[in-house]
Amino acid sequence: MSGTTIHQFTSKLQSALKGYYPEMEIRPMAKLLLQHVLKADNTRLLLMGNELLNTVQLAQLEEYTEQLKQHIPIQYIIGSTEFYGLEFMVNPAVLIPRPETEELMHWIINDNNNGKRLLDIGTGSGCIAISLKANMPRADVSAWDISEAALQTAQNNAIKLEQDVKFKLTDILNHDPGDEKFDVIVSNPPYVRELEKKMMEANVLEHEPETALFVSDNDPLIFYRAIAQLGQKMLNNNGLLYFEINEYLAAEMTSMLIQQGFINIECRKDLNGKDRMMKAQKS
Repeated sequence: MSGTTIHQFTSKLQSALKGYYPEMEIRPMAKLLLQHVLKADNTRLLLMGNELLNTVQLAQLEEYTEQLKQHIPIQYIIGSTEFYGLEFMVNPAVLIPRPETEELMHWIINDNNNGKRLLDIGTGSGCIAISLKANMPRADVSAWDISEAALQTAQNNAIKLEQDVKFKLTDILNHDPGDEKFDVIVSNPPYVRELEKKMMEANVLEHEPETALFVSDNDPLIFYRAIAQLGQKMLNNNGLLYFEINEYLAAEMTSMLIQQGFINIECRKDLNGKDRMMKAQKS
């Protein structure tokens, strides 16, 4: 790639990654890599299009290209991603935040006043908890995860984004809530069944944390049921549960929540028309 301009790098990346990724995905990848290596925003990048990349920049971009060929997610390569207007650090200890989770965030923020006590279960990068706090500054926000590495990432994100969130190492399958009380509990727990692995991309299967993604085919609602049971003990009267859900299990989720004593259960579709979000109220 010697003598390569910034503009030419995009074409070269498209050739290098042909067959690895759909063509429409490669141009945005090039932009992200260039912004990261050149420390430039999109406007500056456009103005710099005819400048030559130096040898250090080229070497870095060539290394990133090889990582992309190994299906390492670009968010892990550059170490960050945007979620709900904020930039979060991500690494292989945490799931990469998805756009559909932003829709769940929007629902929660629109529904609830600023002074509520909120709990995010399975916080990962902290994207939900921290974004809620950023958009509801008077809310009291807590976040739990079973992974120490994930909690460290979430705490680092909270510090970087200057948001006060209380983090706690917690295994919800073996947790005694004591007298903890919340107005809202939100969770995006593992929900992909083993049988659905064949539908997933290699970059997800090979590099994102399995424990944050997959559940057994025999009991795919294990975490939702545990959270619903905790919710009956921890939610204040008329408190709300919000979930991101498996698009294929909306009916089973509704039945489970009814069995656990919840009312006013509502399922919403994401922008792709998939059953992806659910809300339920403690009776």
